Amino acid sequence: MGKNAMDFLLGAKLGTRVVVRSRIDDGLTDALGVLVSRTQKECVVQTKRGHITITLADVFAAKEVPPPPAPRPPKSFL
Repeated sequence: MGKNAMDFLLGAKLGTRVVVRSRIDDGLTDALGVLVSRTQKECVVQTKRGHITITLADVFAAKEVPPPPAPRPPKSFL
């Protein structure tokens, strides 16, 4: 893992919205959501699909991201 990514994840406040790119068997994957817990070995991100536990040794990059955009109002048909 990159030192900057590790420093960020270990120092970020719980509740921060993050994206974490980590290694998987056939490449890389991203987890976008809220950082809900962490230890010295792993972190947990709450995504739209549920809690994702990521081993810090597998993290390639990580950063804070802005809040999601507000939902669009429904289209009205005239």
